[in-house]
Amino acid sequence: MADLAEFAREKGVKYFMISYTDLFGGQRAKLVPAQAIAEMQAEGAGFAGFATWLDLTPAHPDMLAVPDPAAVIQLPWKPEVAWVAADCVMEGAEVEQAPRNVLRKLVAEAAKAGLRVKTGVEAEFFLLTPEGDQISDAYDTAEKPCYDQQAVMRRYDVIAEICDYMLELGWGPYQNDHEDANGQFEMNWGFDDALVTADRHSFFKFMVKSVAEKHGLRATFMPKPIEGLTGNGCHAHISVWDLDGTTNAFAGTGSGQTGEVGLSEQGAQFLGGIMQHGEALAAITNPTVNSYKRINAPRTLSGATWAPNTLTWTGNNRTHMVRVPGPGRFELRLPDGAANPYLLQAVIIAAGLSGLRSQADPGPRSDIDMYAVGHTITDAPKLPLNLLDAIRAFDADTDLKAMLGDGFAASYVKLKQQEWNSFVSHFSRWEKDNTLDI
Repeated sequence: MADLAEFAREKGVKYFMISYTDLFGGQRAKLVPAQAIAEMQAEGAGFAGFATWLDLTPAHPDMLAVPDPAAVIQLPWKPEVAWVAADCVMEGAEVEQAPRNVLRKLVAEAAKAGLRVKTGVEAEFFLLTPEGDQISDAYDTAEKPCYDQQAVMRRYDVIAEICDYMLELGWGPYQNDHEDANGQFEMNWGFDDALVTADRHSFFKFMVKSVAEKHGLRATFMPKPIEGLTGNGCHAHISVWDLDGTTNAFAGTGSGQTGEVGLSEQGAQFLGGIMQHGEALAAITNPTVNSYKRINAPRTLSGATWAPNTLTWTGNNRTHMVRVPGPGRFELRLPDGAANPYLLQAVIIAAGLSGLRSQADPGPRSDIDMYAVGHTITDAPKLPLNLLDAIRAFDADTDLKAMLGDGFAASYVKLKQQEWNSFVSHFSRWEKDNTLDI
């Protein structure tokens, strides 16, 4: 759809939510009446960028969010409203640090190399009470609740409504389940081009929260909302194709261990980039203080965290950071529910393209159970222990920063360092409980 005003007339839309995502993953929007959308499509809706998590000041001029008509989605639960992702512009130039702009730049870089990155995400979430302090289903108490038939049916009204909407939108949803933690769910839809997946991921989070609120519940994608339970991952499945999308460039016999699992030479090098930049990746894929309570967690109630803590790759084995479940694609299990939908896709492409350019070697394949005998691997780097370590690893990775854009990287490091400083200046209950009488 090229003309949003025409879209409004055809679909009966009264309002558009012109939406952009800031550096911390916050979704920001203005509600624009359909009568004004033609002007907004041409010029953009005005925002004060400093009022959101962007590295701007009150003195900066208006930031304009220019809607992308290709990304418009009519709200299935409120059809008179349409959501549309926007690209941020200031004084005629794209805002370099704006996450969707970062991703669009990387998509264009891949296209220059004759490649089209396609991805799917597994965005896990919890359904909690409105206060967010406990699981909403008092009967969801099993030690191993994954795929629990009764528990998923007790939340049928919520899950089915969301799935019905994805069917209506043409996303190709194909399965829904109760996940490994009590109160946790996962819903899967078809993979697509990285920008399409990012837009849908962003909308999915908005949709899940909205439907949960409609049912008197609270949905959270927080990485580790409940101590002792499995956290919210956001596993990304990655494949790379030729520009017309018909030939999978990752599929092939390749050579060595990557060839054995069905990755071509290009696939192996793309994977090599992910492994080479893995420590720095965490600052984007695991962007909050809470994120490191998921990837560095002790054993959970169910018996496994399902999250990595070491940079290793494998075949069809879920205990490693990267899993190659079948020919022509791989799964990055590092990201969590706090990952910015646009920066997640951008950093995957950036690391992968870096690997292709340097012909990176992914290193040896490992097929051990990392949760049982991972300590026996002594030559693989560990993932960062906390957000500060991740920020420092990202800041030291000049190649990855350049791929993402130095302007973006500088702003991201600056704001994330401020977030860390805010966290460590906070006095916790733990400190009083453990050090008051020392």
